[in-house]
Amino acid sequence: MMDAIHATYRFPPGVDAAREAHIIAVGQTAGTWDERWNLRSADLEKHLGKVIEVRSLEGGGSEAVVAFPAVNAPEGVGTLLTMVYGKYSLSGLSRVVDIRLPENWGIPPRFGIRGIRKVAGVQDRPLIMAIFKPSLGLSPGDLAEILREVGDAGLDIIKDDEIMPDIPGCSAMDRVRACRPVIDAVGKKRPGGGSLLYAVNLSGSGATLLERARALVAEGANALLLSAPAYGFSVLEALASDPAIHVPLFVHPAFSGASSAGKGHGLAWSVSLGILPSRSGADAVLYPAHYGSLPFSQADERQVAGELLRRDVLPVPSAGIHPGILPRIIEEYGHDVALNAGTGIMDHPMGAGAGVRAFFEAFERYKNGDSFDPGDMPDGPLRVAVEKWGH
Repeated sequence: MMDAIHATYRFPPGVDAAREAHIIAVGQTAGTWDERWNLRSADLEKHLGKVIEVRSLEGGGSEAVVAFPAVNAPEGVGTLLTMVYGKYSLSGLSRVVDIRLPENWGIPPRFGIRGIRKVAGVQDRPLIMAIFKPSLGLSPGDLAEILREVGDAGLDIIKDDEIMPDIPGCSAMDRVRACRPVIDAVGKKRPGGGSLLYAVNLSGSGATLLERARALVAEGANALLLSAPAYGFSVLEALASDPAIHVPLFVHPAFSGASSAGKGHGLAWSVSLGILPSRSGADAVLYPAHYGSLPFSQADERQVAGELLRRDVLPVPSAGIHPGILPRIIEEYGHDVALNAGTGIMDHPMGAGAGVRAFFEAFERYKNGDSFDPGDMPDGPLRVAVEKWGH
């Protein structure tokens, strides 16, 4: 079927995959199909889903591939998910493990890897990224001081924590107004030119999000963070399509576990954190690193990263990142990755600036082929970081 959307469903042992695939193909498209409609089959058939393949899996269970006419999902991820999984998800009988879309379907990243590199002025190494910590309780002035320290140390990107909403005295607008002068001052000293990016967290009701994003960008925000799985990919699509919101969009994975952490139901991680954001206008996507502090497999991480890189979206493995594991990250990703550390920078015993410098030291040691054994290192930020967090 040309110009089709192919969805792959995985079924546990004991489920008749062929029968369920037929239910999906008909029930998620035409809704019904019998002799009464044969007189109008030419009109209806162009909207009918078709079972392409049913296969048994080694070790038990089965998979089925269903082709959906792309014309059935012309209006973004909300329509796509309603068609592909929609009411069938209520059966609890399958997991969507893949969705193959036409190349031009959805919204491409406005910046992506190359655009973010251009804005940051960094071309020949991984991007170094931090998270404001503590997440709540600091004033805008406190955040500006932290930003000055890590910015002077060479940081490329910083973001709010996703749980940092618009709270009295420290709203997103307050944070941007306090931090924008620091961003400008740091930018004048960056050796490669470019800007320190600050992805301010976007929060609020659906009625206010778009207008709030426009106001933040007008005030000087140069990146935005959205928990797209929680707020909905339609919000991300609206942000990515708005000409007034001409800044990189970072997607946080908050709430994605509700649809993807189970094994036999929901959406595969590669779908929820790879395919969907990369087709909704994301420029960068955060997700757990398999060597970090959240349970995430190396296979899942590779699949998510592969989907993002295919669309020029910046991969941001997160949760438990620290300087000692830089060699493993580069060996798996190369340079097209953001090394995103929260406590791995902010809790450095020598201060947050030293936490950033430890990453740069780690990169130089990696390039030179030097050992990451702390006994082989001179005193300094990297040795302290490795002694604290390991390698």
